[in-house]
Amino acid sequence: MNVTHASFAGLDLLASAVLLIDEGQIIRYINAAGENLLAVSSRTVVGKTLGSICTCSATLQGALDNGLNNNWGYTGQNIELLRSDGETLHINCTVTPLRVDIAPGVRLLLELQPIEHHLTATREERLIEQQQASRELIRNLAHEIKNPLGGLRGAAQLLEHELADLPNAPSLKEYTQVIIKEADRLQDLMQRLLTPHRPMLPATVNIHEILERVRSLLRAEFPGSLAVRRDYDTSLPELVGDREQLIQAVLNIARNAAQALNGEGEIILRTRSLRQVTLAKKRYRLAMEIKVIDNGPGIPDVIRERMFYPLVSGREGGSGLGLTIAQNFIQHHHGTIDCSSRPGSTIFTLRLPIEQA
Repeated sequence: MNVTHASFAGLDLLASAVLLIDEGQIIRYINAAGENLLAVSSRTVVGKTLGSICTCSATLQGALDNGLNNNWGYTGQNIELLRSDGETLHINCTVTPLRVDIAPGVRLLLELQPIEHHLTATREERLIEQQQASRELIRNLAHEIKNPLGGLRGAAQLLEHELADLPNAPSLKEYTQVIIKEADRLQDLMQRLLTPHRPMLPATVNIHEILERVRSLLRAEFPGSLAVRRDYDTSLPELVGDREQLIQAVLNIARNAAQALNGEGEIILRTRSLRQVTLAKKRYRLAMEIKVIDNGPGIPDVIRERMFYPLVSGREGGSGLGLTIAQNFIQHHHGTIDCSSRPGSTIFTLRLPIEQA
């Protein structure tokens, strides 16, 4: 019997994951935070055993057995839990035996809290503040540099015109062309630094149409052995957003992944729904999660904490603006973006609210 009575309705509002388990370690209830943490839906896991959706460490499994056999409670920290998709979670957990009269058929309440949750929220807040200050500085510098560059380019063109009659004009023109081309390159860089500040043009958009557009652009740009695979939750509703900004944000991340793979490897575009999630200090009943996953070499440790800063790039010849622009656009949509990376697996996770806070 699934647990649906009103006495547990409030569990859906908790930020920590809660599961109710019966005598056979079969899941009878899972709240929204539990669905998010374990990357499952209550519809598919209620009625299944806990071991079918995750692999518990020996410590946690022992605590569950003791809870059932001896009615013992347990609280543990930094316990490993292997999710069905292969991701390892580090959690604090509490096992609480329940009286029969509280929830008939349910023996244990299992509460899981990822230990990175509070650290991630604090780090995210600090990074956003630092990046906003950095972007403001860069934008002011871009404004200051843009005008002199125009004058520099114009002077080089006039000089080239004046030198046209000299016998060594071809060799001198080579130097003026260097000035003009470098001025153009810097002008383009300044424009890209200023572009993310244009106003949004919101409309109703379908996230999978956006991802399909990104996928077609990647396949055209990297026609070799690059595989771009889909893993979509087609039940996701539409959201209100700026279509071009969202395309550009996902494309910048996916293009970085393709470049890291040298056009050979695999990129996965994955979507999932999230319920009762906090984004940028606001609580939303419903949100979506977009993951861009690649099997490349990973992001170097030396730039991992700074990779969203302007002009920081791990690739020779890179402008260091792609991730900055992506983060700007996601923040325009009141969403968040973060990354986990190790050799063989880099995952960029974008979370966007579907409903108002």
